[in-house]
Amino acid sequence: MADRSTLDPIAEAEARIRLRHRRARALRQPAKPVGLALQRLARKTIPDKGPAIAKLKTRWSDIVGEQIAKFCRPEKIAASKDGRILTLRVIPAAAPMIQHQSETIRQRVSASMGGDITRLKLVQGQLHPGAPPQSKPEPARSLTPEEFRELQEKAANIEDPALRDAIVSLGRAVLSRQR
Repeated sequence: MADRSTLDPIAEAEARIRLRHRRARALRQPAKPVGLALQRLARKTIPDKGPAIAKLKTRWSDIVGEQIAKFCRPEKIAASKDGRILTLRVIPAAAPMIQHQSETIRQRVSASMGGDITRLKLVQGQLHPGAPPQSKPEPARSLTPEEFRELQEKAANIEDPALRDAIVSLGRAVLSRQR
């Protein structure tokens, strides 16, 4: 008689059915991965402009590719509550192209930096803020009378006067830029 339960046989059958169809929960929650805790601690102790941004600047063209590297440069990495934000300085004319490819850039940078870049911030401006603007081209030199006469002689056999004048004008522009 020791094998018999003191419960009602119908209640016991219902309990077995409920247990068969429901999953049991663990008594203790599993431990969180140690890597997450280490990342959180490392973010607090490593400065934002530390070795990560220096490493990123040196490997920038390898990470994002030559085509994208022509138009933007990494400026800083800032921490936020959702992750880290990479600020890029972008040439204004190329900003729409970089914005369009921002998710690809973020994924590549995040993969090379350990997976913690969550967002990109684009700042428009010169790539080298301390550099002076590009110098204006030197003014064209004037042609010598001999060069101009030779140019007109070569174009003399063209019958259409408008075409002849256009060819002479083009030749003058090309020759005046040559040194």
